[in-house]
Amino acid sequence: MKKLILGLLAFGVFTLTYGFQFEQLIKPAELKEVFIQQFEDDGLAHFSYAIQVGQDMVLVDPGRNPQQYYDHASSSGAKIIAVIETHPHADFVSSHLEIHQSTGATIYISKLAGADYPHKAFDEGDAIKLSKKVRLKAINTPGHSPDGISIIVEENGKDVAVFTGDTLFIGDVGRPDLRESVGNIMATRVELAKMMYATTREKLMILDDDVAVYPAHGAGSLCGKAISDASSSTIGLEKLTNYALQDMTEDAFVELLLQDQPFIPKYFPYNVALNKNGAPEYQASKDKVNRLEKNKTTDREVVVIDGRNQELFKKSHIEGAVNIMKGAKFETWLGSLIAPGSDYYLVADSKESLEELISKTAKIGYEPFIKGAFVYDQKGGESMDIFDQKAFDSNHDAFTIIDIRNSGEVAKGKVFENSINIPLPELMDRIGEIPTDKPVVVHCGTGYRSAAGSSIIQNGLRHVEVLDMGAAIKDYNK
Repeated sequence: MKKLILGLLAFGVFTLTYGFQFEQLIKPAELKEVFIQQFEDDGLAHFSYAIQVGQDMVLVDPGRNPQQYYDHASSSGAKIIAVIETHPHADFVSSHLEIHQSTGATIYISKLAGADYPHKAFDEGDAIKLSKKVRLKAINTPGHSPDGISIIVEENGKDVAVFTGDTLFIGDVGRPDLRESVGNIMATRVELAKMMYATTREKLMILDDDVAVYPAHGAGSLCGKAISDASSSTIGLEKLTNYALQDMTEDAFVELLLQDQPFIPKYFPYNVALNKNGAPEYQASKDKVNRLEKNKTTDREVVVIDGRNQELFKKSHIEGAVNIMKGAKFETWLGSLIAPGSDYYLVADSKESLEELISKTAKIGYEPFIKGAFVYDQKGGESMDIFDQKAFDSNHDAFTIIDIRNSGEVAKGKVFENSINIPLPELMDRIGEIPTDKPVVVHCGTGYRSAAGSSIIQNGLRHVEVLDMGAAIKDYNK
């Protein structure tokens, strides 16, 4: 009994101490002269930033549409004087070159990136002085990419914040497998994982615990595998809670980091190259897209991307169309299923939706590949049968069940034991693996991806009944 009481007392002391430390680690350093504005793009889980000191504003990792930054600068009475790129991004197109051309702002990026646009090298030891008390300091932080940098905000001689790009995320670190065959400098995933180990331990974890952490991505980004849904953190909190920052050997870190990384979308290498060169002007490039008359007859050799709701698609669609519904992940799946440089038609249910879809394509630089964009509301086109949940539940074995979730999702548990897993990004190339002796039921995790998956299977298996389980999958995920 005495040992139990002592143990409980010790546990209570530990809890109180841990709780106190936890609160201290959460609280970031106070900013007095620096104002930071975070911009979020839900579709790409992308964070960009404006750092303002006085009337000077510096942007970090801006997205494709620069207007939001111009509006913010105008409302804040500031002038954009610089744009800092932490690396050539793979998952979105940056507007750094357009902002430079429009405002005269200097672009800063590591010399290792080999940027092909006007810029100033920004590497370890370099700094941008924004006032007598504020400096932005570069540190080289390779790991996600060989040319990655992070930007430390120093105020009154103290480091108060760090913009970590794709190196350190909240709860995760950047994936190390995207620069094996693209970029000015290439490195194997193992080499980059080892760089990440050194970067986190020797560059980032040595910062004060109260230094605020601002990453370039949040939950849902394919640039990491376990990113938290928080939008910012502190070095102290990350050291306490981030799996990648725990005590381990380099070999253990490399093995852990390389496990269960998500698939690499087809558009990622293309975006690295486009960002290295600098993208064309956002609005002008969108204006060049060929808008066609409603219900236009299409070239059958060119794929049709139908962004309408799945209910409309199932009632009537163009033969061979792929149903990537307009939503938060439209651009990701467009760039995962369609290779860069491949022409495609773009279809929506209204002019407003069509313009929104075109804007989404521009986020990943896919607007030049649109052969034509038009509204479709025609009746009597191709159709799809509707999933009958009651019939399915009466005998699952009467159906071929195709699970199009990623392998990492399936590893956590199959929804139906007799299902066949073919991840959506691989589906077009693996249609021949699907048995054709039964009706085919397609499911994903929530019902969004199965719209695209079922339309792809219908196009490949013309004489088989294909059924999209859609949102009904949620009834089986409980």
